[in-house]
Amino acid sequence: MTTSTLAAERVTLGYDSHLVFTDLNVSIAEGSVTTLIGANGCGKSTLLKAFGRLLPPSAGAVRLCGEPIRELSARAVARQLAILPQRPLTPAATTVRDLVMRGRHPHQSLLRPWSREDAALVDQAIEATGMTELADRDVNELSGGQLQRAWIALVLAQNTPVILLDEPTTFLDLSHQLEVLRLVRAINARQGSTIVMVLHDLSLAARYSDRLIVLHQGRVFADGEPWEVITPEVLATAFGLEALVIPDPASGRPLVVPLEPAESSERPSAVRSQTQVQQAS
Repeated sequence: MTTSTLAAERVTLGYDSHLVFTDLNVSIAEGSVTTLIGANGCGKSTLLKAFGRLLPPSAGAVRLCGEPIRELSARAVARQLAILPQRPLTPAATTVRDLVMRGRHPHQSLLRPWSREDAALVDQAIEATGMTELADRDVNELSGGQLQRAWIALVLAQNTPVILLDEPTTFLDLSHQLEVLRLVRAINARQGSTIVMVLHDLSLAARYSDRLIVLHQGRVFADGEPWEVITPEVLATAFGLEALVIPDPASGRPLVVPLEPAESSERPSAVRSQTQVQQAS
């Protein structure tokens, strides 16, 4: 039986009078890498904020390891769940190492001051994100991609069983996007972490996720393994996108090839599923 680490149970979420979700149910399996996808404004970040206790639902409940998350203290949540928001506020006059050290704060108290374990976890997080040579650099001197990796290092240093990442590849060039997503998979494999991400690149989401959840018009429109979700029909409805869906030659996962409007109208049979591609070959 699959254990649910995070769950939204009949939640209503929104901002002021604008409702994004009503009576929404989503559960995240323990030890999985799950990615939320969907068109802009569909509520991906809204749901991630609810999972991270940053946005309380006006109805329903969000549960973390079976417990109502709103009944847990902020420190208790931070020991179990780390979240990288979409646009974190960068502190002034702070080095990369100082920033990453903040990830250890939830684990410290008067009875448990800074330890060798804390220092080791910070060093490991900095090394894992390729920031060792920049560890003493002021964060405000970093490029956008370097700063994003510094924030990811903070999340890693927090060393929680659940990690939420809102667009973790923002500002990164393709090579660094791949590095970050490979790192996500490595953390999942090594530590068994439950990871929930928001990504815009559908092909990368399919390549590095166990499960994809498509959000559309206030509901879960599609949910499953990449080949179950990344289909021409889902892309057309949820994204307004006409595309080929073919096996990625490198990974075997779905690869999305957008079509120009003229190509789509001239080649209606070109939008094919994996089964159709395999039959054709």
